[in-house]
Amino acid sequence: MRGFAGPAALAGLCLIASPAEARDQAIDIPAGTLGQAIAALGAQARVSIVVAVNDPGLLRRAVPAVRGRMGAGRALSLLLRGCPARAVSPAPGVWRIVAASSPRPKPVPRAVMARKSADPPPAPTLADDIVVTASKRDTRLQNFPGAVTVIGGAGLTRDGDTGTDAIVSRVATVSSTYLGAGRNKLFIRGIADSSFTGPTQATVGQYFGDVRLTYNAPDPDLRLYDVGTIEILEGPQGTLYGAGSLGGIIRVVRNTPDLEQLGGSLTGGVSATWHGAPGADLAGVLNLPIVDDALGIRVVGYGITEGGYIDNPLLGKKDINRSNIYGGRAMLRGKVGGWTIDLGGTFQKTRNLDSQYADRDAPPLTRYSRLPQGSDASYGLGELVASRHFGDLTFVSSLGLARQRLSERYDATEPGRPERLFRQRNRTNLFSFENRLSRSPQDGLGWVVGVSMVRNTTRLDRALGDPDMPLPATGVTNRITEATGYGEVSVEPVSKLILTLGGRYSHVWLTGEGADVAPMIARLNASVTAAREESAFLPSFALSTTPLDRLTLYARYQESFRPGGLAIEGDFVRRFLNDRARTFELGLRRGVPGADAVSFSLSLSRTLWHNIQADFIDGRGLPSTANIGDGRIWTMSASANWRPVTGLSFEGGIALNDSKVVNPTPYFLSFVVPGPTPQATQAHIVNAVAADAVTYGRVPNIANIVARGAVKYEFAVSDDAQLSLAASARYTGRSRLGVGPILGALQGDYLDTRISARLSFERFALTASVTNLTDEVGNRFALGTPFAVLSEQQITPLRPRTVRIGFDAAF
Repeated sequence: MRGFAGPAALAGLCLIASPAEARDQAIDIPAGTLGQAIAALGAQARVSIVVAVNDPGLLRRAVPAVRGRMGAGRALSLLLRGCPARAVSPAPGVWRIVAASSPRPKPVPRAVMARKSADPPPAPTLADDIVVTASKRDTRLQNFPGAVTVIGGAGLTRDGDTGTDAIVSRVATVSSTYLGAGRNKLFIRGIADSSFTGPTQATVGQYFGDVRLTYNAPDPDLRLYDVGTIEILEGPQGTLYGAGSLGGIIRVVRNTPDLEQLGGSLTGGVSATWHGAPGADLAGVLNLPIVDDALGIRVVGYGITEGGYIDNPLLGKKDINRSNIYGGRAMLRGKVGGWTIDLGGTFQKTRNLDSQYADRDAPPLTRYSRLPQGSDASYGLGELVASRHFGDLTFVSSLGLARQRLSERYDATEPGRPERLFRQRNRTNLFSFENRLSRSPQDGLGWVVGVSMVRNTTRLDRALGDPDMPLPATGVTNRITEATGYGEVSVEPVSKLILTLGGRYSHVWLTGEGADVAPMIARLNASVTAAREESAFLPSFALSTTPLDRLTLYARYQESFRPGGLAIEGDFVRRFLNDRARTFELGLRRGVPGADAVSFSLSLSRTLWHNIQADFIDGRGLPSTANIGDGRIWTMSASANWRPVTGLSFEGGIALNDSKVVNPTPYFLSFVVPGPTPQATQAHIVNAVAADAVTYGRVPNIANIVARGAVKYEFAVSDDAQLSLAASARYTGRSRLGVGPILGALQGDYLDTRISARLSFERFALTASVTNLTDEVGNRFALGTPFAVLSEQQITPLRPRTVRIGFDAAF
């Protein structure tokens, strides 16, 4: 807020998510094994259940069906009747199954146990021993052979971070570009290809439940209201998720319709940004049963305005980069003849009035550009998912139709020349379909088999010239059809040792052509744009063991690939080839965050990346795509959680990355000199770059170190009121914008901090938060417009210190 003094009065206020409320609800668990029943109960009751009994036979024990309205505690007591075990609750929303002779834990204070949450019942907020649903067969976390992070949805959006930033701020291995909402690319575990969004497929797969969100389009940055959990599997994940999962996958699990109980919630707030304009947000959720235990609908709607903070004295304007976002989604759930059918729709519209970058050498938060550089993005998704249990088998069929549009405007004016605008429009249509049959791991055996088909069409149109009437420039259309069959099986040849084998075979058809291309050039491109086919087999192998209670060791090998496509270079359309990543990983994991007093994980991976697809600047100053060579990436990541006493917790994480482009292709050595250059000069520069590949050959956008830490504390202030406090900090180290000296601008090296507080009552809560406490400018991303990239004078600052006051209520 302009002219407003520092936030000393709020410096001690912090927030954490409240535990889930224990309450009666509809429970429908079929007869089967105890392990199956516990998995079903955790999903239906939306609680975390940890099995702390070292007896493999316990989970294979047959149990009867349990149906009716009851709490999780009552359902567990019925399931454990006659078993040498009992269920205890060390904290609201968390249950532990312990041996019957184990001493009972100290009771939770009465005020904490009696407190009710102002949120609707969330899905599981903690990773636990039995639910890693992104494995496509509900693998227990203790047996999952890979790096996985589960973020609870309760309280995820209370601090004002409602989109992808809410994920990035909580996970050290996830990073993003910062072109603006609806325009960014996500990266996991140091596998990053470029700073621009072009024809290359994303390195991170994004999913809403079982339905794919994108293929080669940017992150739609959907708002994460009413989310149960977010699961992040570090990659590659080619066996289960196919092309486009080189870095891993992010799977958002939404809260589904409750077919028994009417309810809803309302969340909102206002914010003030130092040196900038105010903002506001409002979101609502309504759950409506239509036919008792047979049909219901859940609807989410939201609107957000984020105040600008960049000034443009050249145009005489302040706070030019305001963003307005609105959208919603709805899901209709029905149960018919043993089937569960979900029909859903999602829509979001994002309008950025101007770009959020500043000039490096200008006064802070200031940019001198002659034209507005805004963008408009829209996203729509329709989905149909049907599932059914057949004894211990589960069948899931999913269908998704996505439509994504992005329009961007850049100032391409050259010094001393008339104003010139560059406009780019990206139109993407995605069809995805998958059928799979799975058996959750039990009796030493678990498996999944499936088939899928994806068809993606992207048309990229460009125009350059007078701002009122820019002339069409060369564009391109890419069409990709991918048919796949995959399978994965886990067996336990000896006690406490699990072997996992998998494979995926994909066949890809690729077609495309140039747009707005001169006839003569089109004829020259005919052989380039001809249809072609590619095939890939992606094997996987993993070993995991639990030598000690709650301790897992694993080794893993996994692959993934991206098909090729067509890119624009000058007036021509050029082909780029597929690329492929192979990762070797060793790791360990001890305990469950939030359930165990101490938990930690450690992972070390080495990725070999062949034929990297990446972007560069062509002779006209526009981004293009090519295969730049091979690469190798070392990544070490670690996280730890400690809960010394009830209500107090500490958490931390770190990711270290070391990457290098090796065996550079001719494009890597030639695109360092854009435009016409004397041959001798070009040869001299090419040789210099080849000799200095270690300096310029780092994989772009990935910091050498990312570290974060957080502390949370919750306590009762009265019989019906609870205060939650939290503070966190995240340091992002240095990285480079791209590959080579022309895109070698430095970025990163900044600290992002926040504190927050929440005072909650039975059905209502007040929140307060402060982000960027030190009001640091920083540089998240060294790019605003590709036409000024040669000057290396662009920075993307952090949002200045922002205070948000909000509320949330439930009924």
